[in-house]
Amino acid sequence: MSHGTPDGARRHERSDEAARHEQTRRERSHESDNQDEALEETFPASDPVSPYVKPSTGR
Repeated sequence: MSHGTPDGARRHERSDEAARHEQTRRERSHESDNQDEALEETFPASDPVSPYVKPSTGR
């Protein structure tokens, strides 16, 4: 029973959807990698040294 779309067209639509999903996944992964790299490059500035010095206990 046909609903107006040949089986080949449905398979093609599914493969297009899978390709778009994979492309989106790659783009998000790339963006995440870029954010991680940017954070690593700015780490010393984003984590300033604390001026607090713990008093010694004399031990």
